[in-house]
Amino acid sequence: MEIGVKIKALRLKNNLTQEELADRCELTKGFISQLENDLANPSIDTLNDILIVLGTNMGEFFYNEESEPLVFHKEDCFSKDYGDTVITWLVPSAQKNAMEPILLDLNEKGATESDMPHEGEEFGYVLSGKIKVTVGKRSFIATKGETFYYKSDKKHSLENVSDKKATVLWISCPPNF
Repeated sequence: MEIGVKIKALRLKNNLTQEELADRCELTKGFISQLENDLANPSIDTLNDILIVLGTNMGEFFYNEESEPLVFHKEDCFSKDYGDTVITWLVPSAQKNAMEPILLDLNEKGATESDMPHEGEEFGYVLSGKIKVTVGKRSFIATKGETFYYKSDKKHSLENVSDKKATVLWISCPPNF
């Protein structure tokens, strides 16, 4: 990792000269220059002081956005069979994200357990079959190519009302599955 390049980019983003950064950190302009050219290495305390002045912290500074996967393959997904339903988690690390997509397979006449009210919203796209969406006291039928969306503040469930398997792409925000 090129610490100096990242420090220089942050310094320029904050519209600071090397001298201004040095003054705020009680360092010399020469040290900042050497640091930015990767000719010197700061102590942890010095680096922490520089990062505070630049409006960031160690965690953000060393976070590597490129290490987060953007594409997930079939072998990354995992499934769990609940008898009437099979849930496939499409993004393995979704619990730490803002939303969680799953693929829900409902066997013939299968149903999800009634989910108690909770914070959030849920969206589904029916890929195949015919399902009944129940939210509170209201129920609706959704078939292949149709979608549903609701706030999760009422008891809710899905039920396959056909004699064939139904598949739904279901997204919960925040993660709930």
